[in-house]
Amino acid sequence: MRMIVRVLLLLTHLFILFYKEGIHMINFNIPPFTGKETEYMTKAIQNHKISGDGEFTKKCNKWIEDKTGTAKALLTTSCTHATEMAALLADIKPGDEVIMPSYTFVSTADAFVLRGATAVFVDIRPDTMNIDETLIEDAITDKTRAIVPVHYAGVSCEMDTIMDIARRHNLKVVEDAAQGVDAYYKGKALGTIGDFGCYSFHETKNYTMGEGGALLFQDENYLEKAEILREKGTNRSKFFRGQIDKYTWIDYGSSYLPSDMNAAYLLAELEEHEKIDRKRMAIYNYYHEQLRPLAEAGKIEQPVVPEGCVHNAHMYFIKARNLEVRTKLIKYMKERGVMCVFHYVPLHTSPAGQKFGVFHGEDKYTTKESERLMRLPMFYSLSEQDMAYVVECLMDFKEW
Repeated sequence: MRMIVRVLLLLTHLFILFYKEGIHMINFNIPPFTGKETEYMTKAIQNHKISGDGEFTKKCNKWIEDKTGTAKALLTTSCTHATEMAALLADIKPGDEVIMPSYTFVSTADAFVLRGATAVFVDIRPDTMNIDETLIEDAITDKTRAIVPVHYAGVSCEMDTIMDIARRHNLKVVEDAAQGVDAYYKGKALGTIGDFGCYSFHETKNYTMGEGGALLFQDENYLEKAEILREKGTNRSKFFRGQIDKYTWIDYGSSYLPSDMNAAYLLAELEEHEKIDRKRMAIYNYYHEQLRPLAEAGKIEQPVVPEGCVHNAHMYFIKARNLEVRTKLIKYMKERGVMCVFHYVPLHTSPAGQKFGVFHGEDKYTTKESERLMRLPMFYSLSEQDMAYVVECLMDFKEW
């Protein structure tokens, strides 16, 4: 009996080895690792400071400020929490309305819905998948308090138009730049154009700390309130700077400070941002050039980067003819060992979107374009061999 069990275990082991060797799966995403992350995390442990606002958090804040030119940057536990802080600082209240695209991640709406506001969705542009700036003004009412442009795939929204609308109607602008770190609009870093900017350093982003984000703002008058919100409603930040003898509960707040261990991981990548950016841009450009024949043949559409925008190669997507073709394509790529994925299901079609939001105007492109879009593998460690295989699989697909 023991011999039979051993043989079965051996056969199982051999099958697993054969399976692993036989099928090389290309992931959609693998978090970046440049080499210094472990060293810096070890240093954080040696500092005996692994909670928030340690050496590495401060260095990350300064890096963001220096790189973007923003007045202030505060690392947070997520981009979701950065957006929640922005909603609080913008004084969003129950009954207010906030204009945003429906084609976005749930956190964009969640932050404002938590304050009791209604998400007012408007249609997107089919070229960039960003909010259609020409539809915003018609959605404004006497209850509107803010506009939330989402910079999809690291390509900027038309910010001159959006900022002009906001100024004329006295509205706050909260940039959802989760995908926009190190991307630019007419020379300005995304996240620094509106009143508030929100970054993500989730493991799917160009630079990561696993879970994390940052809040950026241009008016330093927000600083004291932001620090109190971030430090559980206390003036603890002032205490640590030696500005007061003791700290106390000042106002409402929460704990939005990431661990310095996470910040240590992030700093290693921010310091190597040029290397990461070069690699991601090389992948983007390779896909774009190699897949051009499919676009010229009318089988796919490729990403568009408008004049004045500098993207960050956050993702590379293609658009199939329709949902049916995309579904077949995703299945085909998976069978060939390549993980390709769709993206957001429009918020206005979801149960919560229908409960907490309203779509203003016609859904001409949001649903239609979202059903066509498929994202290709894009990560720092993606090999040239795997890039070529992804393209080969797409070129061999017969059901366009």
